[in-house]
Amino acid sequence: MKKGLLFLLLFAVSGRLLAQNEVGPEGHKLIWGILIIIAGAIIFFLLNKKIINLRPGKNRPLIRRRKLELTLDKDRLYYPDILTLSIKNTGNIYVDIDQPVLIFDNFWLKRKFKIKGKDGYHFYPLYLETGKTHTLEIDLNRFYGHDKQLKRFPKVTVAVFDVKKHKYGSQSLYLRKTLFKY
Repeated sequence: MKKGLLFLLLFAVSGRLLAQNEVGPEGHKLIWGILIIIAGAIIFFLLNKKIINLRPGKNRPLIRRRKLELTLDKDRLYYPDILTLSIKNTGNIYVDIDQPVLIFDNFWLKRKFKIKGKDGYHFYPLYLETGKTHTLEIDLNRFYGHDKQLKRFPKVTVAVFDVKKHKYGSQSLYLRKTLFKY
């Protein structure tokens, strides 16, 4: 009991002793610190907007943003034969696109196919510059000829990756009517 009381008394006294040694911040140092942070943010913004160009000969932006815009269309409302995939680079640097993956989905089962190219030409990985668009027509009859069971799959999804396996997005379409949307 005496040890606990002694420990409590020492803890209370040492806390008071430490509290007496604290020094509060000085006002002018806080203002200078805030001004330095604001000036750094302004310089960063101006460098990013290329108003001040301290890196001659390099047209690469300070913050690199890779962004792709995907659209997937079909030629008919139900049971289409051809899907059209459009990929637009809306970022500010180039992107190396790897082979798109075509996924047939039947609630419990998924079948995945990598699209290598079109008409016997293999053009993936594809170098897509900023502002450029790549359009690919996908003939579903080639897949149906490979496996007749695929006609029963109501949903198809196309996923796009880059060569470093970073996923940029996916688009889905329903090929036929279903009782539920999943």
